[in-house]
Amino acid sequence: MASQEHWNLENGNVKPLSKEHRHGHGHSHGRTAHNMSSQSLRKKSDLSLVSKVRIGLLRQFLTNLQEVILGTKLSVLFPAIPLAIIAQIYSFGRPWVFGLSLLGLTPLAERVSFLTEQLAFSTGPTVGGLLNATCGNATELIIAIFALYQRKVDVVKYSLLGSIISNLLLVLGTSLFCGGIANMSQEQKYDRKQADVNSQLLLLALLCHMLPLMFKYTATADTLTATPTLQLSRASSIIMLIAYIAYLFFQLKTHRQFFETQVEDDDNNDDVSDEEEAVLSFWSAFAWLVGMTAVIALLSEYVVGTIEDASTSWGLSVSFISIILLPIVGNAAEHAGAVIFAFKNKLDITLGVALGSATQIAMFVVRP
Repeated sequence: MASQEHWNLENGNVKPLSKEHRHGHGHSHGRTAHNMSSQSLRKKSDLSLVSKVRIGLLRQFLTNLQEVILGTKLSVLFPAIPLAIIAQIYSFGRPWVFGLSLLGLTPLAERVSFLTEQLAFSTGPTVGGLLNATCGNATELIIAIFALYQRKVDVVKYSLLGSIISNLLLVLGTSLFCGGIANMSQEQKYDRKQADVNSQLLLLALLCHMLPLMFKYTATADTLTATPTLQLSRASSIIMLIAYIAYLFFQLKTHRQFFETQVEDDDNNDDVSDEEEAVLSFWSAFAWLVGMTAVIALLSEYVVGTIEDASTSWGLSVSFISIILLPIVGNAAEHAGAVIFAFKNKLDITLGVALGSATQIAMFVVRP
């Protein structure tokens, strides 16, 4: 360890402070695993050309446009959004509408994470963390709402179940495998406290989901009515909602230090911490976030409305598309970031993304 390293005493254990604490809390906005994962696919924008524009309002708009649209390595997928809208308006093949909408949702999910971070610079770490926790799985939530509105309950069940499976099996499994191969000569370490909290919440979610199901299948023919099962399901939903609110309070207020990703004290990470500056004003970020959410809602409506046609045309079942394709596309940027950080032997970020997303979906988005 470097001689200038600072230490703090917490619960009787000596623990190194992150750079964020060392330099003060003035610019801290809650550096969570989701933030770090999304940052792995971002790139700096070259504003030299935009800065030559003399009209102030136009220059600010072009700067925001370049930061939001071109500030990600997934910007090549943005043309899929207008193409999906054109395909829908002019009644092109509905499978094309479905495919283009899926491609368009991929960069939008990452940009929502970026915009919530920009808002966090103005709102503070607690509100910013709450925004990040709420918008972390906005794509899955919006798709589920439109599927419910169109009475496609199976699509809701399959897509949300697929999101949990995708996070726990595909993302976490791929990350651990790739991280283990890339770091065979090193020991992979992670923060057990964060993993324990998410694992216990996932276990609670499993129990709350299983209780109504067990009651339904163990009831006799004489006692089998919808009312007791519905009441038990509602009670389980209330318990899960209370537990999730308590989890947010625990994560964002009382024990925030457990969930903030600490950057290692080496010179190789100085460029990462130096990038922690706001590039958008509060109202600009808010306007872009509203616009992005509206576009996600539009594309989600296209996806839900054309999923059966895509299933028939591609020869894939609706369940396969809902369980496998939708979750992968909805959080592709975040998942790719988790794998990238596993290669760098930073399992805290990987576990925060995989377990954190699965916990949010199981406890908040999905309720019996």
